[in-house]
Amino acid sequence: MHITVQRDKLSNAVSHVSKAVSSRTTIPILTGIKIKTDDEGITLTASDSDISIEVQIPLEEAGDWGVTIHQPGSIVLPARIFSEIVRKLPSNEIHIQADDRLVTQIRSGQAEFTINGMDASEYPQLPHLEEDKVISVPCDLLKAMIRQTVFGVSTSEMRPILTGIMWSLEQGKLRFVATDSHRLASRTAMVECPEDLSFHNVVVPGKSCNELMKILDDDQNLADIVVADNQILVKSKHILFYSRLLEGTYPDTTRIIPQGSKTEITVSTKEFLQSIERASLLSREGKSNVVKLVTLSDGSVEITSNAPEIGKVTDILMPKALNGEELKISFNAKYMIDALRAIDSTEIKASFTGPMSPFVIRPTDHDWMLHLILPVRTY
Repeated sequence: MHITVQRDKLSNAVSHVSKAVSSRTTIPILTGIKIKTDDEGITLTASDSDISIEVQIPLEEAGDWGVTIHQPGSIVLPARIFSEIVRKLPSNEIHIQADDRLVTQIRSGQAEFTINGMDASEYPQLPHLEEDKVISVPCDLLKAMIRQTVFGVSTSEMRPILTGIMWSLEQGKLRFVATDSHRLASRTAMVECPEDLSFHNVVVPGKSCNELMKILDDDQNLADIVVADNQILVKSKHILFYSRLLEGTYPDTTRIIPQGSKTEITVSTKEFLQSIERASLLSREGKSNVVKLVTLSDGSVEITSNAPEIGKVTDILMPKALNGEELKISFNAKYMIDALRAIDSTEIKASFTGPMSPFVIRPTDHDWMLHLILPVRTY
């Protein structure tokens, strides 16, 4: 194999695929990045058997030179060292040449590295997915949907299914749900897809979603999502992102969302967030990070926190509207802060059905998003 490639393009591709390289794998070849060249360009592949990422560098794109293939072939190079080398090479042109004994020379400007490669034929094949279930979502929307739900996944392995985001599709409406059984985040959006296409219980690991969010562009270009039995594939521009799905049945979360409410508070998202953050300064020093919310008779809301060994804080908030019964409720401040930071709208409505029942937070200007939080017993 012998190629000349533009450094910035190679560096970008290597940083994308490196996200799938495992440092703890028992399969030595998976510590490497596979480089395969053909008459269309170079394809880089990395996998940790949960996530696989493939990035193509075409010969040229929009008149911009990317790579020249002098002799096609393939090699697997150790990921950590290869990505460091590429990042630190001096010139914008990189020459990579591998011989029959897998010894690879990497030259750029006055610098030359010789490293030992591995046999590409031993690298596991990526799954081939039947592309009969395909939906198209703008990259920036897909990123936003992940960002607005992924914090809600469980970090505990007690119920592995809850460590993922559940994706479902019905009548063109894509829905993401994440819950750790103390809180729930849900986000929906209308997407392009065949009319009769639907799927349920597609649970993508939270770790995969985080890595996908990092490599998607912030633009309106469409990403194609292919759903198979135990894999999902997201295709965007020159990137293919595969993830295995979690096995098991995701709990039916629609049953726990209260339909009515006894108290409703409409408030500026930013003011509410800042107030909770202030209260959390003391509560997070204690073990529980609990904040208490009380509605007062003059139409204001009092937010307090008490850490016996440090002190207490009281914050008064004037909501835009306050309707219904008087309320005293306590909740985990971190859960509230995560939910408020995920909401892009300027105002939210919080709906409560009592001090011991889950409560719901929604933006006031659309119904695409919902956050549910379980209160904490403080007495």
